[in-house]
Amino acid sequence: MSRRLPVIHGITEHDAGPYRMERLDLEFSNGERRRYERLHGRGHGAVAVVPMLDAQTVLLVREYAAGVHRYELGLVKGRIDAGETPEQAANRELMEEAGYGAHRIDVLRSLSLAPTYMSHQTHIVLARDLYPQRLPGDEPEELEVVPWKLDEIGQLLGREEFSEGRSIAALFVAREWLKQHAGE
Repeated sequence: MSRRLPVIHGITEHDAGPYRMERLDLEFSNGERRRYERLHGRGHGAVAVVPMLDAQTVLLVREYAAGVHRYELGLVKGRIDAGETPEQAANRELMEEAGYGAHRIDVLRSLSLAPTYMSHQTHIVLARDLYPQRLPGDEPEELEVVPWKLDEIGQLLGREEFSEGRSIAALFVAREWLKQHAGE
């Protein structure tokens, strides 16, 4: 069923740290009026990088995660800086966090984190044909790089330290893309 988008009668804004909070005065097609809030990031989006060491091995990183106060295993991730493409940001973040660059970089798709109230987008990027290359990053300590076989994703999902949604989704998207593009 296709529905007409709600009419926006007004928007008010205020700062909310790294985000801009908007309050929308909406009217739905059935006449109901509601106020919704949404967050807009101040940046240019983010990347989640799936770095393939070889055809079967992805590189994960272990870093401190303040939100859960533990070390979390996940993919290389980071902001897209002003003037960067997702591909450029992915390669830079890969060099900063894992100590590799990539000769082949493909943007597979974008993900919404919480589309009901956030505009933030994360681009899933597949990085292949890796070579050693380190750039200084903004992490307070060097990240541990952990190779993981793609055919062992089930075991990875069972680990408490692997819980970040973007990393989980990106691995499945990349695995399916690689199956469909085998030999490329």
